[in-house]
Amino acid sequence: MRRAMAALVCCWLAVAVAGAGTASPASRPRELPDPVPCPGCWSPALETSWQWQLQGPVDTSFDVDMYDVDAFDVPRGVVSRLHGGGSDVVCYISAGSWERWRPDARRFPDRVLGNDNGWPGERWLDVRRRAALRPIIERRLDMCARKGFDAVEFDNVDGYANRTGFPLNAADQLRYNVFLANAAHRRGLAALLKNDLGQVRALVPYFDAALNEQCHQYDECGRLDRFVDAGKAVFGVEYKLETAEFCADANAHDFNFLKKRLALGPWRIPCRGA
Repeated sequence: MRRAMAALVCCWLAVAVAGAGTASPASRPRELPDPVPCPGCWSPALETSWQWQLQGPVDTSFDVDMYDVDAFDVPRGVVSRLHGGGSDVVCYISAGSWERWRPDARRFPDRVLGNDNGWPGERWLDVRRRAALRPIIERRLDMCARKGFDAVEFDNVDGYANRTGFPLNAADQLRYNVFLANAAHRRGLAALLKNDLGQVRALVPYFDAALNEQCHQYDECGRLDRFVDAGKAVFGVEYKLETAEFCADANAHDFNFLKKRLALGPWRIPCRGA
C-alpha cells in the first residue's frame, strides 16, 4: 500500500492476505488470458539500485539504476532528466483505490467506490467492474507512456484481502491484476506487482518485477523468491525495522531493499549498491 497502509492494519492484513491468497482452486478463475508479450519492455536486472519517492519535488541527484515516482505529479521533463542521468523510470499509479485529489477523480462512477482504505481521501475500488475502470486506467497508462516512463507500479492491487465494502475474492483480483499487466505491456511498459503476496504464484508470468512493503517485518518474504527464480527483480522497503534487522536477509534472497520513512520522500538507506 502507498505509505505503508500495512502499518495501520498490520496484524489483520497479514492474516487476511495469507488466508485470501490460499483460496481453494474453485474460487480461482478457470481461465486467464495469456500474458501479453512485450519484447521491447525494460527488464530490470536482479540487482538494480533504485529510489522510491512519491512526495515532494523529485530529488534527481541519486546515482541509481531506477526511480519510482508519481505518474501525475512528475512532468515529462523530470522523466527525461532522469533518463539523461542513466536511470530507468517507473510510473506510480493507484490501480485499486480512488484518490479524491487526482485530476481524473470525477471519472470514477459512484458505484465503484467502496470503503475508506485507511488514508485520507482514498477509497477502495470495486475491481470486478472492469468495464467501468478499464478506460480510466488505460488513460493513466497512456499518460505514463506519453511522459516516457519505462514501467508502471500498480498500487492497492490486493483489495480482495481487505475490507473494501465489496465481496471481492481471489479470482476477481487475479482477473483485474492480469488486465493491468497486459494493458501496460500493450503500451510498451513493464509492469511491477505491488504486494499481493498471496497471488505471486499465478501472477509471476504476467509481471516483470515485484515491489513489496515490509515483508521482513511480517515474515513473508519467501513468497517473493518465485520472482527471483524466474529471473525477475524484487524491490522492497522496510519502515520500522533497522537495516541490521533485514538487509542481510534481503541480500541473501537477491532482493533490492531500502529503508524508507513513511512519507516516501527522498530519504533512503539502501541494503546494497548505491
